[in-house]
Amino acid sequence: MWLIGIGMFFDGFDIYVAATVLGATLHSGFSTMHQNAEFISVTFVGMMLGAFLTGFLGDRYGRRFTYQANLAIFGIASIAAAFAPSMRILILLRFVMGIGLGAENVVGYATMTEFVPPQTRGKWLGWISVFVVSGSPVTALLGTLIIPRFGWRAMFALGGLGAMVVWYLRKALPESPRWLESVGRTEEADAILSAAEREASRDHTLLPPPAPSPPFVHTRGLGSLLGPVLLPRMIVGAITLIVVNTLVFGFVTWLPTFFVREGFSIASSLGYSLVISLGAPLGSALGALTADSWGRKPSIVGASVLTIVIGSIYPFTKHPAALQMAGFLLMIPIYVLVTLLFAVYIPELFPTEVRMRASGICNTFGRGATILTPFIVVALFRSYGVGGVVGFLIGLLVVQILVVLLFGVEPKRRRLEEIDSEVPVSVQS
Repeated sequence: MWLIGIGMFFDGFDIYVAATVLGATLHSGFSTMHQNAEFISVTFVGMMLGAFLTGFLGDRYGRRFTYQANLAIFGIASIAAAFAPSMRILILLRFVMGIGLGAENVVGYATMTEFVPPQTRGKWLGWISVFVVSGSPVTALLGTLIIPRFGWRAMFALGGLGAMVVWYLRKALPESPRWLESVGRTEEADAILSAAEREASRDHTLLPPPAPSPPFVHTRGLGSLLGPVLLPRMIVGAITLIVVNTLVFGFVTWLPTFFVREGFSIASSLGYSLVISLGAPLGSALGALTADSWGRKPSIVGASVLTIVIGSIYPFTKHPAALQMAGFLLMIPIYVLVTLLFAVYIPELFPTEVRMRASGICNTFGRGATILTPFIVVALFRSYGVGGVVGFLIGLLVVQILVVLLFGVEPKRRRLEEIDSEVPVSVQS
């Protein structure tokens, strides 16, 4: 958890660094508003491309290799960004960073999924998500301390150097035994499992005999993702990630901007942003706690309903203190969904051999939504005001609830092999 989680923290740090850096580049004359918009856009384009490519690389070359490669990509590009001579070069480097950032999320969660036991899988994966979303308040705090003294370049240097330190430490990360077995490298898989068993027996007690596993089913081809079992899961994964990405950039990013347009200056203040951002790690922690106790589907549906309720109140709150509190409360169920969907639920839905490809494709749809969302949200605001934006987001949440209830499976306390065994022989390629 620590080797993967700290790397994921720097991933989150680099994702959120734009919010602190772009104001400084604009103020100093290094960038223009149009260039700042390009910087944000290429970040999401790079993340979408990285999420798509890493799935194929992870299933072909292994989790460990792919994870290290992605960490190196965004770490080296981030260090280079600290020395960018122009905004045009910085935008190009941000695209490269985006590729590594989008890939890191996919491979990190998928790798952790294949190492942890079913009874507590939701908790472990949820805590990894806490690492990621903690990057938001930490980046905001460090930005206020570092940029006035050392400039915006120091933020990129800090993130890049941190990533490279973790890259070095993570050489000790073992390969996933499940992936090794899926590609026929059973002796290597057995060696890793035997070492884990010896460590557990030495530190705790003798382990019980392993439970028999269902026969291993090979599902190597992309065609398996269109079969009768995996296609509904692909639909669930794609739609839920589209919804949750739209929520983050609708409720969290755009509504405060609209509040400022309507005269609520508090929505642009540092104190407002910091208080709101504290709801993110709290929501992720709650997602980690509820995933195993309540189950994935009830937690997703419950958090969606809560988001609808608070989201319906939030935009129409007039008192500044109440607006701040409503924003904080809204962040909690949104980031419960972020944790449950990105970290826990989506990687569990697919067999080992196609887990990263399927997760990467679902994440590609989700990241693609972040490119389109600003245009949709702004158009709705111009035509129908805040109510139109809120109605659109609530409609997406209703769709998500229905899709999860109708097509979603419940992986709570089930071994990955039990979920994988539902893939029929007819989808073999």
